[in-house]
Amino acid sequence: MTASTPMTASTPTTASTPTTVPSSGRVRTVCLQLDCPDGESATDRVRRVLAELRRTDADLVVLPELWATGYFQFDAYRAQAEPLTGPTLTALREVARERRFHLVAGSMVERADDGRLYNTTALIGPGGDILHMYRKIHLFGYESDEARLLTPGTTAGAVRTELGCIGLATCYDLRFPELFRMLGDAGADLVAVVSAWPAARLEHWRVLTRARAIENQIHLVACNVAGRHAGRDMAGGSVVVDPWGVVLAEGGQDPARVCAELDPALPAAVRAEFPVLTHRRLGVTIVAEAARRGTRNSR
Repeated sequence: MTASTPMTASTPTTASTPTTVPSSGRVRTVCLQLDCPDGESATDRVRRVLAELRRTDADLVVLPELWATGYFQFDAYRAQAEPLTGPTLTALREVARERRFHLVAGSMVERADDGRLYNTTALIGPGGDILHMYRKIHLFGYESDEARLLTPGTTAGAVRTELGCIGLATCYDLRFPELFRMLGDAGADLVAVVSAWPAARLEHWRVLTRARAIENQIHLVACNVAGRHAGRDMAGGSVVVDPWGVVLAEGGQDPARVCAELDPALPAAVRAEFPVLTHRRLGVTIVAEAARRGTRNSR
């Protein structure tokens, strides 16, 4: 397992010359497990994260869910919402272009043209282009105002990149395996999950991230928020899991860079060696309990 390294603004990381295509054939992946302290403004946090990104040398970088606003800062959602052409995503696109990496930009409160708000994740390519975007489908309503304030997305998919075919998901989506199966069926061999998962359900996070990787035979790269936010301890625990369910790297509860190298050929190799996905029986009829009781009573 690749150990995570603490991340602080006072201990910058020296980055080598950025590249576009992994020369080693392996994908250098970094989860920037950020904290969202209550006393830090969104402007200051964006500035801090941009500096961290400029010190990052990787092929794929993943940020957590709603890191700029802070997931539990519900009163700030509408005021801090931006269109996809807004300053935050524009700045992230510029950094991805400068550093020549693929960037899963965490998520942001997106204000659509019709005024509706979404929890939106973007995959940015090394040229600064938005390659793919995903609006969170499963909004969280348990001790959360997200489901009341935001509009759920209605589409999901995967996009082919120089690093492989990448799908996107967000936090609570982990509890809905059918979404990940759909992403796998769409060709994804890597799914990046951006999250703001609380420490109270850390064990669920650990089980679900491994399960989604194993059952779909994919690499899963899940980046979570760390530290304490809005009176809640966040789980941290950002994790990189391979298609066998092996944890390649895992963070603790503090801010950190969680780094691992991925073999992009592994998902196909695992599927060829252990072709479980070809054994699905999709035409099975589910018999309701009431119908079964009626059949028994008629005998």
